[in-house]
Amino acid sequence: MASSSSSGLTFKLHPLVIVNISDHYTRVKSQMNPTLAPHNNTTNNGVDGVVSSIPPRVFGCVIGVQKGRTVEIFNSFELLYDPSTHSLDRPFLEKKQELYKKVFPHFYILGWYSTGSDAEESDMHIHKALMDINESPVYVLLNPAINHSQKDLPVSIFESELHVIDGIPQLIFVRSSYTIETVEAERISVDHVAHLKPSDGGSAATQLAANLTGIHSAIKMLHSRIKVLHHYLLAMEKGDVPCENSLLRQVSSLLRRLPAIESGKFQDDFLMEYNDTLLISYLAMLTNCSSAMNDLVDKFGTAYDRHTRRGGRTAFM
Repeated sequence: MASSSSSGLTFKLHPLVIVNISDHYTRVKSQMNPTLAPHNNTTNNGVDGVVSSIPPRVFGCVIGVQKGRTVEIFNSFELLYDPSTHSLDRPFLEKKQELYKKVFPHFYILGWYSTGSDAEESDMHIHKALMDINESPVYVLLNPAINHSQKDLPVSIFESELHVIDGIPQLIFVRSSYTIETVEAERISVDHVAHLKPSDGGSAATQLAANLTGIHSAIKMLHSRIKVLHHYLLAMEKGDVPCENSLLRQVSSLLRRLPAIESGKFQDDFLMEYNDTLLISYLAMLTNCSSAMNDLVDKFGTAYDRHTRRGGRTAFM
């Protein structure tokens, strides 16, 4: 492996690619059977009593556009790879490429991705296998190991260059620099993901849920304090506690600060906020229903088209 690339290409990496690779690795790791592999991912290395931890590796393709000397990586999809034979599932790759071409006609396969701490010698087999699709594929490597002292993203981009080693021309990986490029939709999505955090119930709570939780806690505390004052005033009215005029004046001043719920302005403002909230809820419900209906129509269209090509008959015309 060479230290740096000399191609002069400028790479722009979108956050969606990083999120996809991380999600792919997390799903593969979580789906491993803990009864077959202790600690979710350990194997015996042949020595009795010695167990080595081998993190799983995932593989996929990265797609995007190249304009001149600028390569912009927009998205990615998974690949089926057999580590024993170092071979890719070509029909699966061609099918995925065909589907992405229908949705994103301007996107091309720029290379592939994997996970690990560094590029390995076996990675060159996959790299060469993709050269019939792209003459100079890009290799995006994500390191899933957590390093709290590292400030940079654990992502590396490699190119391949032909170097003469011991009189034999060989392809080697060379590291390339890159920048993170985002669009407005990605910034909103990444900001939403960045604010995800576990709540008390163990589920994910967004920033909105955290804000609503804070408001609920404040209202609960206000209610408890008003309840204490109410019990104190009842006890003072019954004569259980001595009457203090200074305390009554403070309670009267506090009550004047509370909103006048019975006023017309309060009712108008409350109804306006309530109607806006209901409208947002209805719009969200309609959006979900439209998305579900769109998925149903796509699935029906795919099944109907496949049934028609096989020569079957159907009642729908």
